[in-house]
Amino acid sequence: MQTAIKKARAMIEAMEYIRAFKDKIVVVKLGGSILEDLELQRKLLKDIAFMKIVGMRPVIVHGGGKHISQAMENSGIEPQWVHGRRYTDKRTLTIVERTLIHDVNSGICKALKELGCSTMALHSLGSCVIFAKPLEMKTEEGRRLDLGLVGEVDKVNSELIINLCAAGTIPVIAPIGIDKNGQKLNINADSAAGMVAASVKAEKFVLLSDTHGILMDINDPESRISSLTETQVKELIREGVISAGMLPKVEACFTALDGGVGKAHTIDGRIEHSLLLEIYTEQGIGTQIIR
Repeated sequence: MQTAIKKARAMIEAMEYIRAFKDKIVVVKLGGSILEDLELQRKLLKDIAFMKIVGMRPVIVHGGGKHISQAMENSGIEPQWVHGRRYTDKRTLTIVERTLIHDVNSGICKALKELGCSTMALHSLGSCVIFAKPLEMKTEEGRRLDLGLVGEVDKVNSELIINLCAAGTIPVIAPIGIDKNGQKLNINADSAAGMVAASVKAEKFVLLSDTHGILMDINDPESRISSLTETQVKELIREGVISAGMLPKVEACFTALDGGVGKAHTIDGRIEHSLLLEIYTEQGIGTQIIR
């Protein structure tokens, strides 16, 4: 009886959030070990299917870095890195595009369809919604870095994404953009997701990662900070608390918030139902970043 009562209480708690987020767009970025573990990925996609069923409008942007590295290794290509970015020549871009679209994107769409959801794959071999320009980076001395065919988002076809959501379809977006000359460009998935969230004025932007949100001590999962303002995040960056792989994630959160997104969240996608716990409970399970 007590177990049943607890379940009923959880449903009542979730009801207010379900009502508040009905017909609201939530952009979810999938990456890291979530894309490596098919069982874990399916559990997360089941949570996204639940969100769709109760009236939310999820949009998925995915990465696939580990898949790409493995595909390059299988092709006998040694990855080259420039200031943390994968150098992308034409051969590498071909592998990136093939891997992201045929392995990752199609797999996500297939799993969601098996869960009863209508999906549409949005990528550079079909309906592309990300338009890009070459990414320009310089050293501290001002020397331009050659990244090859690496880009940053210039514009997003938000109208198509919003219309798909309104029609009951889940857009699944691969982070490859096309520039004004028709050249395809490899884009950081976190950055792409932040721009997508901003362009559609999402209610929430959720980054699923392999950490328990933002930690005061990277070696202590219990040191998670549940809520931060942009100002507090910038201070933690200056102090070195936020560094390395978390930097592009918080930068993507800033992009989303600057574009009008209500809240940005970074959570550990390896925890069962972490997505639902962050959205539909008072306590949450990751770190939310607000203006």
